Amino acid sequence: MTLRCWWLLLLVFVVAAGAGQSAPESREGQEPVLRPRPPVKPKDADTSRVQLHAVVTDAWGKPVTGLQPWNFKLLDNGKPGKILYFRAFHGAALQRDPSLEVLLVLDALNNNRVEQALARSETIRFLEQNGGRLAHPVSLMVLTDKGLEVQPRPSADGKKEVRLLRRLTPRISVFNAAMGLNGEIERFNLSLAQIRLIAENETHKPGRKVLVWLGTGWPLLETQGVLPSVSDNAAYFNNAVELSNWLMEGEMTVCTVSPLDSTAGAALINPEFYKAYLKPVLRTQDASSGSLALNVLAVHSGGRVLGPGNDLAEQIGQCAEDMDSSYRLTFEPLKGQPAGTYHELKLTVDQPGVTVRTTSGYYSQP
Repeated sequence: MTLRCWWLLLLVFVVAAGAGQSAPESREGQEPVLRPRPPVKPKDADTSRVQLHAVVTDAWGKPVTGLQPWNFKLLDNGKPGKILYFRAFHGAALQRDPSLEVLLVLDALNNNRVEQALARSETIRFLEQNGGRLAHPVSLMVLTDKGLEVQPRPSADGKKEVRLLRRLTPRISVFNAAMGLNGEIERFNLSLAQIRLIAENETHKPGRKVLVWLGTGWPLLETQGVLPSVSDNAAYFNNAVELSNWLMEGEMTVCTVSPLDSTAGAALINPEFYKAYLKPVLRTQDASSGSLALNVLAVHSGGRVLGPGNDLAEQIGQCAEDMDSSYRLTFEPLKGQPAGTYHELKLTVDQPGVTVRTTSGYYSQP
C-alpha cells in the first residue's frame, strides 16, 4: 500500500473517532455557569490616551442627545483638554453601544437574608422582561465569604440566566454580628479585594461595561470606631489610585442598586452616609476606608446610586439605559506629573440646565 493510502486511512480513522465524541456546545447553546474568578496577568498601562464616557441629562433626568464635540468643554486640573475622538450613542436599537456589557453582582457577603432574597427575585424579574431577550449581554457574579464566582461568558438570553440563578443556593456569610469588629474588618478586606479583581480583569476586555452591584457594599471601618494607621492610609491611597485608573481603563461605570430591608427598622443605615467621603483623595494621609466605599466608587466612575427600594428590576434597567444614551470622548492626559498625582476632570456642555455625569478624575501613572 502506498504512503498516500496510509495517510487517507489515518484521516478516516481520526474523523470517525471524532464523530463518536460529542462536539463542544456553541457559546449560544451553553448553559450559564459560575466559576471562581482567576487572578489576572500583569498588563502594561497605556497612558497616552484617556477615554471618558459621559451621560448628559436635562432637568427632568431625561437623556440629552444630539450633542456634537464642540458642545463639550473638558478641563484637566483646570487646563483645557483637546478632544481627539468623539462618538454619540442615542439609545435607539440601531444607535446603542454594541459593545456594552452588564455585570450584575449579587452580594451574599454584605447583604442579609431578606436583602438577598429581594435582590434575587428582582434580578430574575429583570432578566425575564421582554420574553428574556436582553438588550445587552449580561454576566452574573456572586460574592460570598468564599470569594467571587462569575459566569465565564456573558449571555443575552435572559431565560438561561434565570435558570442559573434558580440553581444557586442562597448563601449566608460566616461573618456575622457576633464576630464584632473582626468580622467587619474581614468583610471590608474581602469585598475590596474582589472589586479590585473585577476592575483589573475588565481592563483586559475591550468594550463598555456597567457594573451593577445589588447592595450598599462593605462596612466602613471609621464608622466602627477604627482609626487608620499610617500604613492603613498608604494602603487605602494605593487602592484608590489603582481602582480609579482600572475603572477608567476598563471603560467601566459602577452603579449601585440597594434593596430595602423592611425588617431593619431603626437599624437601617443612613443611605446618605457615603456623601461625607466624596472629596477626592489627594494625599496619602487623607485616605480612609470611606474613600473606598462602594457608593463613592460609583459616583467617581460617573455612575448612579439608586435606592434603597424594592423595585430593583427597574433600577437595574435604569443603569443600563443610562449607558445607551451616552457619549464617548478621548483626550490626551497632561504629561510630566509625578505618579499618583490626582487630576480633577470637569466636563461641561454649553446648554443650560443639563447635568453631566462622567469620571471625576484619574491619577498620573509612571
